[in-house]
Amino acid sequence: MRILLWHVHGSWTTALVQGEHEYIVPVLPDRGADGRGRAQTWEWPPSVVEAAPEALRDLQPDVVILQRPAEFALAQRWLGSRPGTDIPAIYVEHNAPQGAINEMRHPVSQWPGVHVVHVTHFNALFWDCGSRTTTVIEHGIVDPGYRYTGELPACAVVINEPQRRARVTGTDLLEQFEASVPIELFGIGAAARGGHENLPQAKLHDEIARRRVYLHPVRWTSLGLSLIEAMHLGMPVVALATTEIPEAVPDGTGIISTNVRALIESLRDLLADRRAAQELGQAARQYARTRYGLQRFLADWNALLKEVPC
Repeated sequence: MRILLWHVHGSWTTALVQGEHEYIVPVLPDRGADGRGRAQTWEWPPSVVEAAPEALRDLQPDVVILQRPAEFALAQRWLGSRPGTDIPAIYVEHNAPQGAINEMRHPVSQWPGVHVVHVTHFNALFWDCGSRTTTVIEHGIVDPGYRYTGELPACAVVINEPQRRARVTGTDLLEQFEASVPIELFGIGAAARGGHENLPQAKLHDEIARRRVYLHPVRWTSLGLSLIEAMHLGMPVVALATTEIPEAVPDGTGIISTNVRALIESLRDLLADRRAAQELGQAARQYARTRYGLQRFLADWNALLKEVPC
């Protein structure tokens, strides 16, 4: 099958393109948000091909996967076909909704024929998609392998654009954590807070796995793939118990709470006991490989792709 999708979320797309299909990603001269093309810091297979907007009509994709509201108009203009009506279309909702509960109506509710995929059950619970057909396909990732050493007694945190996303990603909580435990921030824009950025994915995995604990201070996002990646690496994880986190980190696989002081105490304990940290990380890896494994993820997507174009 020939699938058109935009390169929006690198880690999620990296998992999807491991499948058996051909994947077309739009590319623009400036490689901006609407045309990033192939990934620069992730490893993608040759089945992912770049195409300029003017070439998309001739390529005749079988289905389009949308991930942002603006892509509906882009697809219609570049393909000359209306998603959901003239060409099978799937909208992947990566984000938790923002705003008052009674106003959380998804923009896709205005697009007839578009199938919605939520990446978490939390998203499916909170978003109102009207009469649109919805499916939950939980995350899957390419297993980076067990890399944990925990040699550095510090807490790794991965947040992209920490300044802009602020309270959403718990950036404001970092000062409270830093007052009690050593924190090292990684991600796009992390340098503004003295952190590490612009690391290729493999290098990022190596570096965070050297830290003793992974801290996930996020208040309100769908489910950070960085958390799942840390669990795959064999890192012990400590996280705010918000959104999908109680599902992703059940008892015995990590430590979660909405009490920041309790999380700080747990971080102190793990930093002081490398063996306990290693054992907790091994349990996290075992669980993550089962629930968020790549083969399950791809099988779920194959089942949906066979169904939607009919």
